[in-house]
Amino acid sequence: MTTTYAGSKVLSIGGSRNIGYFSSIRLLEKGATVTFLLRSPSTFDADTTIQKYVKSGHARLVKGDALIKDDVKKAWAEAAKGEGEERVDVLLFTVGGTPKFELTKGFTISPANLVTQSLLNVFSTLPPHHPKIITTSSTGLTKKSHANLPCALKPLYAYLLTIPHKDKVGAERVVSHCAGWPWDAEDAPVGEDILGSGWQDGLPEPGSVKDVVVIRPALLVDGECKADKVEGGKGGKEGKEPYRVKEGDIGGWTVSRKDVAHFVVEGALGDWQKWAGKCVSIAY
Repeated sequence: MTTTYAGSKVLSIGGSRNIGYFSSIRLLEKGATVTFLLRSPSTFDADTTIQKYVKSGHARLVKGDALIKDDVKKAWAEAAKGEGEERVDVLLFTVGGTPKFELTKGFTISPANLVTQSLLNVFSTLPPHHPKIITTSSTGLTKKSHANLPCALKPLYAYLLTIPHKDKVGAERVVSHCAGWPWDAEDAPVGEDILGSGWQDGLPEPGSVKDVVVIRPALLVDGECKADKVEGGKGGKEGKEPYRVKEGDIGGWTVSRKDVAHFVVEGALGDWQKWAGKCVSIAY
């Protein structure tokens, strides 16, 4: 791909690992300046790739917690600094907790509304000039989406991922409010235990945030970026896409975190007019 992001300012929240990390590296390689909000900046101490960009000034490490609104404000301010107008061009929001397994509950995260509350803090501190916003969610969240899962995955999602998925439903509800998207409470119920009471207070006016994309990956796996191999002429059948992307639900088993990051940068950001204002699913 030839798209460059020289001069672009990116705020990465949840970028210490996985999709957020791989997406941020791609943007750094293309000339962007990426500000990471990190609870532990030391997580990158031994990361030679990140440290190279820290030394060049293109990677900024801000200590803070997305669950603390003032820390999010600080991150916005730091990310806006630099040459040209003080503004943030792109927000990558890929927050996800480290799950713990409990026999009777499946995977749990703490707090149970980690993603939702973090995203509420992001939107309630949104700068006047709204950046392009990309958030990651999951397939199988809603009743309709769950029905479209491969049959063998349905019990897995219903048992293991119920609690994390309630949190992601809450986050999608926040996005739908700010973006003005319709919300079917029967298809995707979410309660005050996730959103909190008065959750809409302080958010942008409904429908005022247009430049936002929600990405729902299939079951995430580690592994290579198939898209890079296809683009490099090292694999893939002629005419066959390395992964499938579709607005709304999509049937599929898995997708690698690196391929989702590829779509974030080369697909969603690379063709923003096509994807802005949409909730899209991605799978092999």
